[in-house]
Amino acid sequence: MKAPEHLVLSRPDSIGDVMLTLPMAGLLKQRFPGLRITFIGRGYTAPVLRHCAHVDEVLSLEDLQAGDPVAILKGLQADTLVHVFPHRAVARWAKTAEIPVRIGTGHRWWHWTTCNKRVFFSRRKSALHESQLNFRLLDPLGFGRMPSTEELGRNYGFTPGAPDETVRSFLREGRRAVLLHPGSRGSAVEWGLPNFARLIQLLDPERFQVVVTGTAQERSDYAPHLPLDLPHVQDAGGRLDLDQLIALIGASDALVAASTGPLHIAAASGKRAIGLFAPRRPIHPGRWAPLGPDAHALVHDPDCPTCASGRPCDCITRIAPEQVATLLG
Repeated sequence: MKAPEHLVLSRPDSIGDVMLTLPMAGLLKQRFPGLRITFIGRGYTAPVLRHCAHVDEVLSLEDLQAGDPVAILKGLQADTLVHVFPHRAVARWAKTAEIPVRIGTGHRWWHWTTCNKRVFFSRRKSALHESQLNFRLLDPLGFGRMPSTEELGRNYGFTPGAPDETVRSFLREGRRAVLLHPGSRGSAVEWGLPNFARLIQLLDPERFQVVVTGTAQERSDYAPHLPLDLPHVQDAGGRLDLDQLIALIGASDALVAASTGPLHIAAASGKRAIGLFAPRRPIHPGRWAPLGPDAHALVHDPDCPTCASGRPCDCITRIAPEQVATLLG
């Protein structure tokens, strides 16, 4: 097959999923020099994509829906589209736009009528990391190898922007800035607010500046339960847009969170990213651990029998705050 010249990666999905797709763009450009990459994502993930050097153009799903999606896709003059996350309407539009090579998983029935290259694999049952699983979709392009998680962690091409005045107001010179992101908007099993409260109390006010982050809704959930009045604690909940949050992560030293988008942003930015996980498949760290030079995934008991059975378990809440504090230095 002819090497692609303009490839579209379609992943209209959450921030964490998009972050774990960025190394795919980086390694594609290494494999195919001169390749142009357009990324289709949801509108709220666009700031993440704009901070990635490997993405040449960002298209939002909402912009496609609001306009003439077929005309927009045809206007790209792309030769290849990879459905990293299956989306029925995008698949239909891409076929109608006559993008020559359209790759998707064979496990979605609509890909049998819209994709001309189909790949069969199971994400749920695989032992591979989510970022590695994406590369199974490149088999029709002859990519030919499965990169290690270490290699993937070096190929985000992600650079946070400079902090503005609002972001700088949360930082204190001479202190190690630690971001705590206690919520997950339901996307992950959470560590629990009592553990975050205990962690705040363990961090030396003379050495650390703690910033708690989250949406306005998450702030209403965590504010009554965390010691936000302590002198070394700042509450950024509901006060930052995504670009500002990315800049805050880039200006900080470490971040603690469950399996969320901010965790993966921190890892991609080279920060100490401490992820808190349950070992239950398919949400275990083998699938979703942060990737980066200073990324860490903690579980309480890797051999938890309840998690091994696939049943819901609260063992993540038994990860000791003292263990996290030690890792924060």
